[in-house]
Amino acid sequence: MKVAIVHYWFITRRGGEKVVESILKIFPDADIYTLFYDKKEYGKNLNKQKVYTSVLNTPFLRKHYQKIFPLYPLGINSLKLKKKYDLIISSESGPAKGIEIKDSTPHICYIHSPMRYCWSHKELYLHSVYPVLRPLIRFFLNRLQNWDRSTIQNVDLYIANSINVEKRVKKYYNRESSVVYPPISDEFFSKPIENDIEKDIYLSFGAITPYKRIDLLIDTFVENGKKLIIIGEGSEKKKLQKKATQNIEFKGSLEWNDIELIFSKTKALLFPGEEDFGLIPLEVMAYGIPVLAFKKGGALETIIENKNKVNESSGLFFNAQDTKSIQQTIELFEEIEQKFDPSWIRNHAFSFREKQFINIFREKIKGFLKE
Repeated sequence: MKVAIVHYWFITRRGGEKVVESILKIFPDADIYTLFYDKKEYGKNLNKQKVYTSVLNTPFLRKHYQKIFPLYPLGINSLKLKKKYDLIISSESGPAKGIEIKDSTPHICYIHSPMRYCWSHKELYLHSVYPVLRPLIRFFLNRLQNWDRSTIQNVDLYIANSINVEKRVKKYYNRESSVVYPPISDEFFSKPIENDIEKDIYLSFGAITPYKRIDLLIDTFVENGKKLIIIGEGSEKKKLQKKATQNIEFKGSLEWNDIELIFSKTKALLFPGEEDFGLIPLEVMAYGIPVLAFKKGGALETIIENKNKVNESSGLFFNAQDTKSIQQTIELFEEIEQKFDPSWIRNHAFSFREKQFINIFREKIKGFLKE
């Protein structure tokens, strides 16, 4: 089959990009269409693919890619399919599904979320900007929302990455979708769990953007004085660094070997945002590490909390996005920390391995194309 994969951007290698890499194991000769592609930053993971980029793919615009959302429709409209394809797969939490398809080529959208800044997290994004700019930003978000709405019927089949996102697709797009959980790499299970190293840190890992609510962790750890390491980059980083005390360390982006060294010293991952699904908690669980997360969104589908049988739990939930609730959960965790079973946690994460995703996703495609 001749397949085109449309993904919003390849700048950092996060969950959405890893999903595309897994889909490429099903369709290794697929062409890639994207708004932005920074080969130097992204690495060699698309070296075998023909990558077509939009008119927005300039060094300056790539640098500010998250801030130029009013231009996304212009960018996706500039992406013209270069040949006749048998199947289009869009990987979507941005404008990717809006690519123009002039013929009746089947279009499957693997959706990580309807655009958060237009729909589910709109007010949170507005709150993160200066008050004087909010009316202007709201105007552009409303325009982008209208454009996004106009592309809903461009898709023949929606596949959601979680039950949480399935509900959003129904709420915002009024479309049904089936659920296929995204994968974590089989490589995460190749190394033995290290139990003989003293674990003395808490970890935050992922993009430092408003909806991730890393600000809550800063406030909590400024107050409790415990050691917190933050891995990741994002628009909130500089602001949060100014608030942080000496017990909080920002590591930026790291190579995976360095991340694994931090994992070996990690008591628990803290996950205070409401995620669509959330691959990072599962990646950390693959190393036998429990997760303390906000009780909402995708975390409800990946984290098992069993306070009566802690050795069959992969973490704990806090009920509110505030420092009091997070601190109470940390205190409870420290009381029962030794009861968690790293091997049980890893086995739980194993059910989300890449091989499982590839098999289920392939069958979904086969079933759809036979209809």
